[in-house]
This record gives sequence, C-alpha cells and structure tokens, in this order.
Amino acid sequence: MAADGCIFHRTLTRSRAAPNQASSPVVCRQVLRVLDVRRYSRDQGSSVYFPQAVLSGEDLYDVTLTDGHCRLQVTLDPGLNRLVERRLLQPGSPLCNATFTPSLSAQLPECPGASADRDSYRLVSVQVRGSADEEEEEEEERGGRSQEEWGALPWFGSSGPLVPLRASRSVFLPLWNNVDYSGEAWREAPPTEDSEEEEEEEEEEGRQPSVTVRELRDCFLSGRRGVARGAVQHQLIVRIINKSHLMYYGRPDRNCECPYKAVLQVCDRTGSVCVVLWNSVCVSWYRRLQPGDIISLRRYRVKQHYQADVDDIEVSVNSRNPAAQISVLPESSVSPEDLPPAPPYSFYNSQELLGRPEGTLCDVIGLLTFSGRSERVRSKDGRGAGLLQYRWLRLEDGSSHQPITVKLFSTSQPETHLKLHPLSVVVCTRLKSVRPDLRPGSFYLTNTTYTQVYCTGLGHHSRMSYRRLQQVRRFLRWLRGQEDQQVLRRALIGGFFIHPPPPVSLETLMKERRGELGFLQGAELQRELERLCYRERRTFFLQATVAMVTYSHRGQEDRCLFWTDRPSSLSSPSSSSSSSSTFSPSSVISASSPRPADPSSSCRKSRKRRKLLLSETPNKRRPLLAVQPENNNRTEILFEASMEFLENAADEDEEDDDDEEDSSSFTTAPLPPMFPPVAIETLPMSFDYGHREEQAAAVAMGGGARAGSFGSAPSDYYTVSLRALSDGLMVHAVFLPHLCPAPPRHANTWTSILSHGAFSSATPPPSPADLIAMAPQLANQRLVCVLEACHLGGARTELVLSRGFHLKD
Repeated sequence: MAADGCIFHRTLTRSRAAPNQASSPVVCRQVLRVLDVRRYSRDQGSSVYFPQAVLSGEDLYDVTLTDGHCRLQVTLDPGLNRLVERRLLQPGSPLCNATFTPSLSAQLPECPGASADRDSYRLVSVQVRGSADEEEEEEEERGGRSQEEWGALPWFGSSGPLVPLRASRSVFLPLWNNVDYSGEAWREAPPTEDSEEEEEEEEEEGRQPSVTVRELRDCFLSGRRGVARGAVQHQLIVRIINKSHLMYYGRPDRNCECPYKAVLQVCDRTGSVCVVLWNSVCVSWYRRLQPGDIISLRRYRVKQHYQADVDDIEVSVNSRNPAAQISVLPESSVSPEDLPPAPPYSFYNSQELLGRPEGTLCDVIGLLTFSGRSERVRSKDGRGAGLLQYRWLRLEDGSSHQPITVKLFSTSQPETHLKLHPLSVVVCTRLKSVRPDLRPGSFYLTNTTYTQVYCTGLGHHSRMSYRRLQQVRRFLRWLRGQEDQQVLRRALIGGFFIHPPPPVSLETLMKERRGELGFLQGAELQRELERLCYRERRTFFLQATVAMVTYSHRGQEDRCLFWTDRPSSLSSPSSSSSSSSTFSPSSVISASSPRPADPSSSCRKSRKRRKLLLSETPNKRRPLLAVQPENNNRTEILFEASMEFLENAADEDEEDDDDEEDSSSFTTAPLPPMFPPVAIETLPMSFDYGHREEQAAAVAMGGGARAGSFGSAPSDYYTVSLRALSDGLMVHAVFLPHLCPAPPRHANTWTSILSHGAFSSATPPPSPADLIAMAPQLANQRLVCVLEACHLGGARTELVLSRGFHLKD
C-alpha cells in the first residue's frame, strides 16, 4: 500500500502521532465510499466507548469505508444511527467531511482481529453526498470497480477477521431483522472437529443408540441418577421433525459473545423431545441441520423444559461444559429397528382451509403468483424496539378460486426468501391460520416458531419426504395442466399490498378498534412519518377534506387529469418530487372557486371545464400496449418446477413476457399541478421470468434501486390531496382503487369508491376522465382517512389512502 496515495494514511496517522492528542478529532476532506454496514447489539461494556453519546437504542453499527486505496472499519457514533435506520447511509454512499476520533476496541481473546493493537476509529460526524443509486450508475458508466475488487483492497493498519468493534460479540446481526443469520461464519458445511476415532467408534457400534428418548425422560423425571444427570455420554439417535428460527437474546445489560439459540423438535421410536442449540453451536450447526435429518448426539445435558409442563424435559446442546458432539447420519447407517419415523405433515389445500378455525396448524403447497416486497412492523412482544420483517405471498393450488394468502415473517432462511418469486412452487410448513374478525376476505396464514419454507430453484423439493404425499401429488397433477403464459399474465411482484382489507364502513372500523382511532393532526402525522425506519409500515388516521384529485401515469406526471376546488397554485413550493408524502401549509392556498349547488350541476360544469382543456391542449393518446402472441403454448417453467419433486432441479428455461394492460387515453392540462410522483416501489411489477433474480432483489430489503427498469402493472394511479381539518396541512396520498380486490356491488360514486377502497365488481369501473369529472362530489366533504405509510429509504415515504369514510354531521 502506497502511503502517499492512501487518504487514511495521510489523515489518520496524524491522530496517532501525538499520544497526548489521541482523542482529538480528525476531518477527512476527501470523498470516501461506504463498502459495507454491519449491525450488532450493545453489551455491558459498550458505554465505555461512547462517553459523550446518548445510547438510546440497542444497536451499534460498524461501517467499512474505502478511499480507493485501502479499507477501514470504523464504528458509527450512536448519534448517527439514524442515517442507517432511514437508509441514508448505505453501501455505495459517498461521504464528505468525515470526522474521526481514535477509540479503543472491545477485547475478544478468541478474535485477534479485535485486539487493542488494531487501529480503531469512531465516525462522529459526516455528510452523505447525493444518492448511492446515482453514484453506482455513474460508477458503472466510468467502468468502476466491481464488488469483488473493492473487497480485495488491503486494510488500513493490522488485518484480521471482522468482528464488532465496540461490543464483545463474535458475529454481526443482519441489518434489518434479528432472525436471519449474517456473515461467513454461518456455514452449511459441518464442523471438522470430530475425530476419525469417534467416527470409527460409531461405525463399530452399528449406529445403534445407547439411550432412547423415553429412557432419558423416565430417568430424569424419576430422579434416578445415571444417564439423565450431568453430561450424558450415551449416544442418542433421533430424527429432526421441526426446526425453529434463530432466536437472538442479546441484551445491552448482559455479556454474551454469541447470544443465539434454536430449538429442534426430534423423535425416535419411543417418543419426542426438544433439543436446544445454544450460542456458538448455532453458528456451527444451524444451517447444516434440516428437518428430516437423522442426527447422533453425545455429551449433552438433560434439563427441565423451560416452557412446557413440569413433567417434561429438554436436551441442551452447548459448545462447552460440556462440548457437545453432533453428527448427521445417513439413513442407511442406522439399523432398521432403530430408524426414527419420518416427519409428519398436515397439508391443507385452499378449499379445505376456508372452513378451518383460527389457530389451525397446517402445511401448504402452491404455485406462487404474487410475491410482495419486504416490509417491517413493530414488535408487539412488550419490548417495543424490535422490527419484524415480513412479506405477503399468494399461492394457487387449483382447489378453489380463493388463493392462499400468507404473511410470511423471516424464518432464518434468507437465501430461500430471495428465491420467492412468481412461478415458483412453494411449500410452507407449520403455518397457523389467522381470522382477525368476521369480515370475509380477512383470513390468512402466518408463521409459527417452526415455520420453514421450501421453493424451486434450490433443490429443496427433491430431498424432502413430503413429495411422496397424496396431497402434493394431487397439486402436481393440477400444476402440469397449467400454461406458462396464462400464469404470467396474472403474476405480480412487489408493490403496495394490504391484507386483510380495512372495513367498508366507519362503524365497523370503530368497532374493530374499540372506538379508538387515534386521530392525528397534520403536524403530528408529519412527525410520525419522520420517525419511521426503513421499510417500516404503519397505519394512521386523519380527518380531512379533499382539495385535489389527480390521475397520472408513472413517469408522465406532467400529462395528467386533475380536479381541484382551488386554482392551480394549490401545490406548495415545499412539494418534493423525491417524496411520496408532502405537507404544505394551507395558507398558500388561494380562495375557493364557486361550487355548484347540486352534484349534477357539478358534473356538467366539470365536463365543460374538461372540454375547455381539450380545446386548449391537443389530445395525446397513449399507444395501446399489446401482448405479442407466442408461437406455442409451452409450459416449460411450470414443468421444470414440478420436476424438482422427482429429481434435482434442472437448469431453468428463461422466457420473457411483457404483459401489460391497455391504457386509457387521457389529455394533458395546460398547467399541471405540482405533486410528488408515485414511488417506483408502490406499483407492483409485471413478473418478468427472464429477469426474475433482478426483480426479486429489487423488492427485497435494501433493494428497489433498479425497480424502475421494469414495467409496473398498472402504471396509472390517482393522487388525492387531503387538507387536515385540525391544522390545515396538506397531505398528498396515492389512491389505488384498481389494485384492491373488487368489493361487492356499490354505486361507483366517489363516496362509495373511497369507502370500499376499490371500484364495484358488479359494473365496469368508470373511466379516469369520468372519475375526475365526478370529483366535485368531494367538495366540502369531511372524511375519516385511513392512511398506510411505509418508509422507502432516504427522503421517500409512501403514503397510500386505503379508505376514506364520509363523516356525517
């Protein structure tokens, strides 16, 4: 590394030159680049490293920076955590005026890379310049370095394994949840610590257990000494029936290097028991052990089950006191009389699920036709700080017209979740049914502790025993009768999605929420939106009137249809094109224009105004987007998906299908209003099988940068400008009546469309021009607005109007 070319060398060595000035800050004026951001939780000693910082949260972040010549790992000052939580500072971000201070590292004897002789710095202030996405595009145009080339740069100072700098932790947390694993330490390959002598000994024993589950339970519960006291040496051979997600129990008031545990439900021919993997055993074995595996256990402890009844046990497996011995056995090596039974499954199809009560445990298999974007919601476990990551899935199995809707939270299978794109065959085990109320359409499935997900493309189905079940074979027969193009026409990925849909009446909504909607003032809503973290989803309630309705196509917002009860100066100068929610004082709005006395007169005047716009501005008709017919009706994609149940997955056949619906013609206004355009993450994308990996990455956590390069379905949307009754602040919310499930018959007036959130299913929906012409119906109406907010990163916050109930006097 050339010292004269390294910015870190020229800048940071000055802070180490004078020991009496070791704590003085140093400012780097050159532009630096963020290569990676890693998260971990505080421990008891973390406060020592931040004597002047307010440690309000549990998270700390280490950031890997580069000056183009070398890399440097620094800790983000807790006062800057918000930059990561709002995804302003992210991999690829260019930084200016970075201020560093030298700092001690946490002592980890097992991790020499975190020893005191390693250069350690804290980033106390910084300016994030521009957008990381724009920077990446410029980098590509300049022929910039690849991710591998950045990762090959030398480290500034001493090198060593990357471990948290300000806490005695051995592994990092994933950036957006506490359930998945993160880092190269979590390997699928088993540890190589078992000696050949032990393997030979097992072979000589003929793979026969020296103790059974029943014997362990009887000995422990009877109080007899022997196999159930102390470290049990006797070999236990069991099959894994269920596997929990990872459970992180790290706390800032406790020290533990690897605070993880996972629970395996196992069985042999005499009974079942829970095996608990603790701490570093999770890092070594969690990814390796799968449901259906037969495992051998030695040197474990039998304990009282921490949750079950007083008369049950659990097997504790740890890395020390004693160090447990685990091995995965092939079925052929276990004597037939000792072979544990196969895992049981409870598959239900969509028709059978309709009549099942809440809480029913089930397994499902289906063809994925909708894969939602990853979002987060606040934990309700009482701690209040956790954010749970989830996504919505829709599965079809041919047994009914009602798809299986799944709210899928993280299952400690991050690679599998990245493969959940449409036209995959997906199996979800150990789900439970949820019926939040008696309204139709509110039923869905969600996780339990032991939920696991399997999908095509990873070879899962070929090695799972469920592929032989009759329910699965029945689904495969239906699947082979489907055609690729028919499924592609209805396959969507990403976009705004809400389930179960809100009620269609204000009275029902009040009953469900026990009369407490928690109405916010406009300024309060603004503050709550600013508190949201990246991809955090929340529901808010606002009393407001409608000031403007706009119909637009994404990317062509200057050619829109709109109605307003104000002049075109309605929009505030503070409106930002980079945000999907904008607030502006009502003082900038000029006086109202005269309103007709009755709705029919309103429509006539609106038609006259529309004709005036037509006369002033020539018609501009958007070309119809036709779907080109294929030469044949091949079903290669679905055929390959079903073949994985018979053998290992073959190479997938890539096909492109541009399936876009017809667009209505519309006219441009002479002076289109200023309002924030819809975010690219809000409208779902038509699934493109040839670019399935890119689309899946775009809707995942941390994605979205390239979503604009894919066609959305549909590409048109409405924007409703709401004026808060409390303080007059203006709120711009997206309204998507054509994306919500069509409700039963209603009048297709603005009042009924807003209260149902969608057009009527009984009649054709009104055209955009007719709907804008009917907008004067909204003049002077007070509404109870249900707003769905989701922070999309940086300065962008999505705000969608899901319901608007007329507030009667």
